[in-house]
Amino acid sequence: MNLSNDKNKFPETVNYVEFFAASNQFQSLFNEGMALVEETANYLDVDGRKQSRELSRPQALAYASESMRLTTRLMQIASWLLLQRALKNGELSVDEIKSDSNRIKLSKRRVDDVTTLIEELPVQLIDLIHKSFDMQVRLQKIDKQFWSKLDGEPIVQSGARDQLSRLEAAFKQPD
Repeated sequence: MNLSNDKNKFPETVNYVEFFAASNQFQSLFNEGMALVEETANYLDVDGRKQSRELSRPQALAYASESMRLTTRLMQIASWLLLQRALKNGELSVDEIKSDSNRIKLSKRRVDDVTTLIEELPVQLIDLIHKSFDMQVRLQKIDKQFWSKLDGEPIVQSGARDQLSRLEAAFKQPD
């Protein structure tokens, strides 16, 4: 019995992009990312505005710079999440997502690149900056998995097919 060549019995691959977009894990990540966007907007509009007025000139400049970078990073994160949700809802195909995601570049900037005055910025802003970098790193890892093959083939192979092929090879009777 040759199971490894029977393509009708076992699927070739699992499309990780579509699988992940439809998962509870993605929904949780989506909710977390959008909550971070909302938390940041609320902070910058109310407490952040008040706190920035109390800063020295160099601190205020650092605050303005880092809050703009934070906002940009969160817009990239939100855009990436919204594209994945559009895939989940059938509004876009994997090919369309791939095309659009090439335009959304999740920043390569790291928390180490933040201004040297970060310690002097309001604690809430520092916390939001760290949360945004954590989210960015998580999405970068997922994004890399999604598009690791340029030819668009899904990257997660069927584990069952691989195991059956190994079993067949191990127990194959000589001809």
